[in-house]
Amino acid sequence: MSFTNSDVLRFRRVVLQYYKKHKRNLPWRRTTDLYKILVSELMLQQTQVDRVIPYYTRFIKKFPTTHALSKAPLKDVLSAWQGLGYNRRAKFLQQAAAYIEERGIPEDLTLLPGVGRYTAGALAAFSYNKDAIVIETNIRTAVMHHFFPKRKKVADTEIEKILKKALPKGNARVFYSALMDYGAHLKRSGVRTNHKQKGYKPQSAFKGSLREVRGRVLKSLHEGRKTEKALYVLFPKRREQVETALNELLKEKLIQKRGSMYFL
Repeated sequence: MSFTNSDVLRFRRVVLQYYKKHKRNLPWRRTTDLYKILVSELMLQQTQVDRVIPYYTRFIKKFPTTHALSKAPLKDVLSAWQGLGYNRRAKFLQQAAAYIEERGIPEDLTLLPGVGRYTAGALAAFSYNKDAIVIETNIRTAVMHHFFPKRKKVADTEIEKILKKALPKGNARVFYSALMDYGAHLKRSGVRTNHKQKGYKPQSAFKGSLREVRGRVLKSLHEGRKTEKALYVLFPKRREQVETALNELLKEKLIQKRGSMYFL
């Protein structure tokens, strides 16, 4: 399916007009500091905006710079992250802060721990206002709703072609903020496009998952040291999952073990 320049310009106009009237006043939009934007981007992975805001505000207050975060005990970092889930993100963030402290901000942002192609693009757009390509769930929703309303299995490469035409040069920061807000608005209005995305896999349920066990184990260890037996009691009928969670968390160095005691 082909699109004319008029189609793309009309789409850009709709997005920017929506943003002019309804833009969200999000705390990470009040800064161009790459570190603070990195904190927001890692927090926002798999987590809704409204839930992230209070965590972001507290985290930045406690760790205002890469120096502060890189020097903090991992236990304190995980404690500040507690409740957001996917705790590996917190460790990646601290590792990224340490990288920046030791070597500076790399030209290739994907060299930072926990930073993939999307996050690197978001950092470039929101921190440096570079004309990068940024594709995430709300942006996909906006593009697919306007350009692929009846298509299934839409690849990101197709969305990328639209974004390259729609992106107003030198205005990436505003445009992507607008796209995200507009896409979020479409979702609230009932628009659902995830199932049309090529390679889309719905997220598994949290209840009964290994993610649930990992999170509960970490929460318990935040309260103090525990024996293996005490941790198995958390899920008495899911011993195998607890064992797997402990092995994973030890391997990722999110927890420690000395003798029979587990701790952060």
